[in-house]
Amino acid sequence: MNRSLSVYLTLGMLLSVGCRSRDAAADAPYAREVAETVPKIEAAVGLKFKHPPKVEERSKDQVRRFLEDKFNGERPASEIAGEQSALRLLGLIPDTMQLRPFLLDLYTEQIVGYYDPQPKVLYIVKGADATMVSMTIAHELVHALQDQYINLDSIQNLHSDGDRATAAQSVIEGQAVYEQLRIATNNDLSAIPGGWGGIRESVRKTSAQMPLFSRAPLFIQETLIFPYLSGADFVKRFAETSPGKQPFTRMPASTEQVMHPAAYESTPPDEPTSVTLPPLRNAARVYDDVMGEFDVRLFLYEHLRDQAAAIRGANGWDGDRLMVVRTPRGEGIVWFTVWDTALDAGEFADLLKSTIDRRFGNQRESVISGGTEFTGTTRTLRVTGGENAGRSYVLYVDVPAGASADVVDAAAVKLGS
Repeated sequence: MNRSLSVYLTLGMLLSVGCRSRDAAADAPYAREVAETVPKIEAAVGLKFKHPPKVEERSKDQVRRFLEDKFNGERPASEIAGEQSALRLLGLIPDTMQLRPFLLDLYTEQIVGYYDPQPKVLYIVKGADATMVSMTIAHELVHALQDQYINLDSIQNLHSDGDRATAAQSVIEGQAVYEQLRIATNNDLSAIPGGWGGIRESVRKTSAQMPLFSRAPLFIQETLIFPYLSGADFVKRFAETSPGKQPFTRMPASTEQVMHPAAYESTPPDEPTSVTLPPLRNAARVYDDVMGEFDVRLFLYEHLRDQAAAIRGANGWDGDRLMVVRTPRGEGIVWFTVWDTALDAGEFADLLKSTIDRRFGNQRESVISGGTEFTGTTRTLRVTGGENAGRSYVLYVDVPAGASADVVDAAAVKLGS
């Protein structure tokens, strides 16, 4: 699912990695800092700025108003409400969580600086820790440079395919993290405590010190971090295998391609299968999106707390479509997933049943055509599977008790490249 905005943020939790203290009092406009950093960015990225980037300061209140405008303009209330329903129904956020205000508060807490591709301006938050200013400027200058060669707005504004949007965001943020770290360490990443592998641990420790982030549900924490850290991993691999090329010239199409080099580098690449659900029965559409392999992994881990099982259960993902539906008795979920092999589909289906046991317990289990139905006092759930156009699939349905679980005809689902 896509919680991104067409604004490119420097997060405080990332800036603790490789930061050096400095005296920032003398250059409030940051002209000196920008002049010193621009040639380093150009040398690291291998591209020249077409025109000098503009830098301004913003107060925390201005940042908050800016984020509110972005949410209002890019994330309609109905879309955020739909995502909130999906995450609640999947058990990934508490039923009481109001997603929009929480994300606004979280971003406001996290932002040290940001690049807005519409006015083409790099903003630094007033009052930011002086030790973070250099890294912030380096990170955001990478975004400013990217924006002079590609359309950042169009990359982020991908609706109804959050997985593809996250994959694209991973390249954009990953390149900024990778290059800012190279500059901070004079291209010696081994100088980072713990080496490249120590970056994740450093982020975990720093994030625990940030009140809102530390209280955020696991799903929100991990999806916020993913584009920066997994994106940096992707860009590092790309730089090693394709020297002299830009990672944004061929964006990964899924988080699967971000996480698994073979899925991106194979000829042809392992492209995700698109899933189009047919007209619903006994229900109406509220919201739909693509989860993707990374979100599938997080879902399994959230409920099983078994990392190996979560990774194993998400491997083999090849496409999905999750839809929030409205039944006469309330909202439910329809989730159609496509898998590389029947074995992958069977693994996911078994783990999906385990999540039902963990989440709901004491459900009456019965065998139905193609799978299993679980009924209880509050919910009716189905896990079924089979083949569609020669592809193995798993269909998960979760509706309120008393509502028909016969919501979608699996045979009528359309699969495409």
